[in-house]
Amino acid sequence: MWVFSASGCRWLGAAGSLAVALGGWAAGTLPVRGGGGLWEPRGSALTVAGAVLAYLGLTLLVAAWWRYGVLLARGVRDGVLRTLVWWTAPLLLAPPLYSADVYSYIAQGGMVLEGHDVYGGGPSVLGPGELGADAAASVGGNWTDTPAPYGPVFLLLAEAVVGPTGGAIVPAVLGMRLIALGALALIVWAVRGLAGGAADRDGAVWLAALNPLLLIHVVGGMHNDGLMIGLMLGGVLLAARGRWVLGCVLVGLAMMVKSPAAVALLFIGVMIARRDGGGVRGVAKGLVLPGLVAGGVAVAATLAAGTGFGWLRTQSVAGAIHTALSVTSDLGLALGTLLADDPDPVKGVVQKLGLLVAVGLILALAWRAWKGRIDPVLGLGLSLVALVALSPMVQPWYLLWGTVVVAAVAWHSRAGQVLAVFSAALVYETAPSGHTPWYGFVLAGCVLALGLVWLRRDAWPPAASVAPADGLRADLREARSR
Repeated sequence: MWVFSASGCRWLGAAGSLAVALGGWAAGTLPVRGGGGLWEPRGSALTVAGAVLAYLGLTLLVAAWWRYGVLLARGVRDGVLRTLVWWTAPLLLAPPLYSADVYSYIAQGGMVLEGHDVYGGGPSVLGPGELGADAAASVGGNWTDTPAPYGPVFLLLAEAVVGPTGGAIVPAVLGMRLIALGALALIVWAVRGLAGGAADRDGAVWLAALNPLLLIHVVGGMHNDGLMIGLMLGGVLLAARGRWVLGCVLVGLAMMVKSPAAVALLFIGVMIARRDGGGVRGVAKGLVLPGLVAGGVAVAATLAAGTGFGWLRTQSVAGAIHTALSVTSDLGLALGTLLADDPDPVKGVVQKLGLLVAVGLILALAWRAWKGRIDPVLGLGLSLVALVALSPMVQPWYLLWGTVVVAAVAWHSRAGQVLAVFSAALVYETAPSGHTPWYGFVLAGCVLALGLVWLRRDAWPPAASVAPADGLRADLREARSR
């Protein structure tokens, strides 16, 4: 049937994306005030209808995406970038979807412009009439008094949006969406550069950028995780091509958006060490130089932003907020409830143990990459997946940290297929309004179960190779010939 063809998937996914956007006009994460008559609550009946339309559209998008990936895995060639344009376009003018975080971004940009300390207080410090005050009114309850956990580079971008728009909701949100589109472009450039032949580039874009989890949360929800991923992966690409200093600069900028990007420095260090033949001198260079370059970028960005070094103490604030997707937080809470009157100390210990295990896994993957047993880029992707799985706070879109990186070099592997299944499931966890209803977890669980059964019965054939990216592969050949 035509609908199961690549062309049919393109149309079906575009229809799904359009339904998500239209549903969002009634059931999206609408502002409390300042919607300018465009983004306003429409009444309970329309809100329910919009939510149903958005869920139906999301299901169409997921089905089209998965079928499209199966076709690519079977060797079908198609205009993946054209498909990306079709699926992205309907979301461009939609209100914020699946999260209220963009209001925090706008409010924090306003806080900087108004002279408030973004690392000392939350958006609630903004008074009436101050830039970003309308956005602050729409910030989710957990984040109203929470200091910014983001680096100064992102705050500079938020300032650049809030200043010209005066903090008005609609233009400020659309300004933040332009940044999200820039992040999407960076991701596409990086994954295509790291992938091998034309078929691998198409598959990499499919898992990384066409991924509904990325479309709804980076384009629709404008999460700054997309910018962190794009800068980080762009830095890895440059390092793989031998331009490691510039690559570390990009990773340093990514760190000054969100700190988990720092993991990439370890694997860039592995690349440097292997190019130097793996001796003591190469290992020393790999361990020290990436950190020095990225550290210099962090200091320069902090001084340029004028926001101070408060970001060093706010990196753990998000961990204080319990999310049901965090295995260590759930386990710690359960053990604490059973073993103590106050569960928080036990929960804190379990969370720290989880992070220690994650660090151990990251170091083990870096060791394997240094020994040549695994591609350093794949090692980075798996490290980020492990970090997310064992973090004290996990949001659905955090899975993208590792998924996009794995997509660049191993989309056709079993790891890529498993991450695709989890991506398809996690899109259902959050409602268009940004809330996490019980039925979202039920839907996600059903999709995950179906996906894992399908994966076992119809695993993709192994790719011809899961090898280091072209530039890195050439450097490794040169190092071995010395």
